[in-house]
Amino acid sequence: MRLILFLIFFISLQASYVENFRYKNGETYLMFLKRLGLPQKELYYNLDKDDQRLTEDIRSGVNYQILFGKDKSIQQILIPVTDELQIHIYKKNGRYGFETIPVIYSKKTKAFVLSLNNSPYYDIIKTTNSKKIATIFVQAYKNSLNFKTDLRKGDKLAMIYEQKYRLSKPFSMPELKASVIELGRKKHFVYLNDDGRYYNEQAKQVEGFLLSRPIPNARITSRFTLRRWHPILHKYRAHLGVDFGARRGTPIRAAGSGRVIYAAYSRGYGNVVKIRHTDGYVTLYAHMKKFKRGIRRGKHVKKGQVIGYVGSTGLSTGPHLHFGLYKNGRAINPLRVVQVATIKLKGRAKKAFLKLKKNYDESLMLHLKNNTEFKKDFTYDRTCYVYRKKDRDKPDNTAY
Repeated sequence: MRLILFLIFFISLQASYVENFRYKNGETYLMFLKRLGLPQKELYYNLDKDDQRLTEDIRSGVNYQILFGKDKSIQQILIPVTDELQIHIYKKNGRYGFETIPVIYSKKTKAFVLSLNNSPYYDIIKTTNSKKIATIFVQAYKNSLNFKTDLRKGDKLAMIYEQKYRLSKPFSMPELKASVIELGRKKHFVYLNDDGRYYNEQAKQVEGFLLSRPIPNARITSRFTLRRWHPILHKYRAHLGVDFGARRGTPIRAAGSGRVIYAAYSRGYGNVVKIRHTDGYVTLYAHMKKFKRGIRRGKHVKKGQVIGYVGSTGLSTGPHLHFGLYKNGRAINPLRVVQVATIKLKGRAKKAFLKLKKNYDESLMLHLKNNTEFKKDFTYDRTCYVYRKKDRDKPDNTAY
């Protein structure tokens, strides 16, 4: 098993150096390989179907790293595909190899308070220089508050969130844990419960976007996983969606209302449709036999509307629907959103929530009292990837 590890310095090591890049919008994995002059046969066509399909889930704009040798040749590349799994391209004995390995990251819980002068979204960006932090706050209150009419200059907000860090830099979307905003003299709270949903101080759910199953009553043949060690293949696997088994030609329905942003053939997913919904959600429907007439990019569809039919196009072993769900570009488990909405917690669930709420309330009130300021992250300018001297043909598997 090859695992690449990181050592952070301000200077390069043995004339090797790492550069950071952003994955280009609209660039496919094959286009990426061609642009860098890397062999498509070894790094794509010789891969099994699961690895080929994984390359189609590389997100535009994701940060990736290239390790260059002293002759400026490409030695290694790391491309995150999910929060847990990344593609590792490496050079060994003059040939390039491909594997999937875990993303090595750390987590930090952060908090801050600010007085509002314009709007929560604008003021958070001005303070943190992060649209992501502003987005998670505003989305949490989108269905319950009207900032345009209720907000007064000088009102305060406090938020507690968790941020992942990869190579000492913020990685992926932050996750809001708890927040409060003062509108006039009234405080409005939001809490992330253990069930992965947001609730207010009355234990009522505040997140309004819910999906229906794209194929009612269909059996699940494969579940969602960001990272799983395959005991037989001895490699990491990711399945960024849920597979529903159904007969060829079974109608597929839009899980939620939205606008079609993609309806075309993809080598891995076959005939695939992507629909953009509210609150940063995108649903994906893959391996279709064909599209419903009229389904094309830019088309608005309603929840429950037929958009296509079950098939086995692309990298598929039999007729089924691969159903994916993404929020702000990050793959999440559709089954956590595809269910009947919980209007209000009761019984044991409410008791557990109130205990969680009490802990968050104490933290939020303390931050408001101390007027906690936002602290910027310190990041290194240079990063190096190294091998152990005693085993130079294998990437190290120990963190430094």
